[in-house]
Amino acid sequence: MKDGSTPEQGGFGPAEPPPPQGGGAAYGYPGPQGGYGYPSGAAPAGNHGQAGGYAQPLVVIGDITVTADGIITPAGNMPLKGATWTVTDMSRTEEKIPTHAIVLAVVFLVICFLGLLFLLMKERTTAGHVQVTVNSGGKFHSTMIPVYDPMAVHHIMQQVNYCRSVSI
Repeated sequence: MKDGSTPEQGGFGPAEPPPPQGGGAAYGYPGPQGGYGYPSGAAPAGNHGQAGGYAQPLVVIGDITVTADGIITPAGNMPLKGATWTVTDMSRTEEKIPTHAIVLAVVFLVICFLGLLFLLMKERTTAGHVQVTVNSGGKFHSTMIPVYDPMAVHHIMQQVNYCRSVSI
């Protein structure tokens, strides 16, 4: 088949040129890129557990990742042993009478006085965030995690308590 097609690559038409392998970028092909927060061509330095790869995360709390041998944060890598963990609950739970309960109470107040029972309806809403900080190896990092449920606060507290237990 000598009509311009290449049978090694499928046989129907000319083959596309492969991207350059020397680290340069050709038109239409992305060049070498760094990781999150690192310039192009630079890779994050440090030992992340296995040779050439990353260790399996034990817990991820916001942007803090805890592995078996260290803590990975945007502020840098920290040793796991001797880390100090702090949790601050800055959420609030409010309880109010919903608007539809007030409307029903007014409507049924005219018919009978049992309409006042609608005022016993309550609606609970949780808003705010939980601040988690870690201090280890001379580095400090803090993250804010938004919460919309009281059980989310409890879950974050359990995760931090687990991190404290593996930091000993």
